[in-house]
Amino acid sequence: MNELVTRAKTEIAKQATGNRFVSLLEAGAVPDERLRWLAAELSRLVRGDQRSQALLAARYPGPPAGDLFLTLAQGEAEALRLLGPFASAVGMGPEELRTYEPLPLAQAYPAYLTQVSVHGTSSAMALALLANVDDSGETYARVAAALRTRYGLSEEAVGHFLFFAETPRELLDLAAEVLAAGVAAGEDPDEAVRTARIVAGLETVFWDALAEGLA
Repeated sequence: MNELVTRAKTEIAKQATGNRFVSLLEAGAVPDERLRWLAAELSRLVRGDQRSQALLAARYPGPPAGDLFLTLAQGEAEALRLLGPFASAVGMGPEELRTYEPLPLAQAYPAYLTQVSVHGTSSAMALALLANVDDSGETYARVAAALRTRYGLSEEAVGHFLFFAETPRELLDLAAEVLAAGVAAGEDPDEAVRTARIVAGLETVFWDALAEGLA
């Protein structure tokens, strides 16, 4: 299945445009208000992703897919817990998070994951993880570093971003098993590549939405 991962990464590279929000963050040019937006948007995104992974686990309960999606759902729950200190650090308490009005484009990513969880295949979600994990992890590592060096946040406050900066090898191996099993069972590899490409594109859309209007 390595060739399928390589193919997906090639398609993703063709549409890569960089990450303006993270570049601005590293320059210390993101205003505090946008950090509050980030906390609130991520709160919605992670909650949505947790439900999506749980739904996939219900659709594909047997191993290895059920193991993968349950683990991913549990990971999203931990990520949500770790997001709390960041939200508090930037002034977003429970009431502020509840009443925040989300940016439509920032929520396109979790909306698409919901679509995949309802209509997609196990191999598509597995490939999306495998093909995007390096770029996504690098993005979260950069965000964590910038928040610490440019905005003076504590290690606890950036724990959410550090959590997503590195994905355990065991989880990636499990995703590779799910990809192989799904394709072997007749799932469409072209659709899996398409899903991975769209997931990458919508992750970019998320960050772009947060950077909209910043100089």
